[in-house]
Amino acid sequence: MIRVLIADDHTIVRRGLKQLLDHEPQIEVLSEASDGNEVLEFLRRRNVDVVVLDISMPGKNGLDTLKDIKRLNPRIAVIVLSMHPADQYAVRVLQAGAAGYITKESAPEELVAAIRMAYQGHKYISPVVAELLADYVQNGATDEPHKLLSDREFEVMRSIASGKGITDIAERLNLSVKTVSTYKSRIIEKTGLLSNADIVRYAIEHNLL
Repeated sequence: MIRVLIADDHTIVRRGLKQLLDHEPQIEVLSEASDGNEVLEFLRRRNVDVVVLDISMPGKNGLDTLKDIKRLNPRIAVIVLSMHPADQYAVRVLQAGAAGYITKESAPEELVAAIRMAYQGHKYISPVVAELLADYVQNGATDEPHKLLSDREFEVMRSIASGKGITDIAERLNLSVKTVSTYKSRIIEKTGLLSNADIVRYAIEHNLL
């Protein structure tokens, strides 16, 4: 049996995914988690083969949780499930060790296929993600400034673009205000976006929200 943990902060999404996977032979959903801390707490007590992980969760986000899972047990395969288009996070999560990136608009069969491939030790790469990876290999991160940002800088940039202040961002990411201000300075340096209004406009133009 392929042992699966589902992590998403929306109960209705978790239940829907569980119902879908319960109908698949040789796949067993062991448990559900609503945030990154619950994921790690469960994995310290039980072994699973695949984690289906939402990228946007309260507190510790999916990208940070992914990195923590790989540090805790590199053998656990992680399929990242997201409401965001692939061009926002796919390359980042694959670089961080994910076995696949699937949007929530994908067909259910795609998730099942990804889980089975991940269990076998392979990565699930959709045609859209394959194109993004090919573009990244060819052009690196030079074609769009936000691709120059580290994962944490990217999260801070998206938070600023969504209207959050430095203090709110610090609390959400469990960082000091000084650290968030440093990240903002690096964002300005790497992207040339000098004001919050510039960041908001850029995020809208590049579909980052």
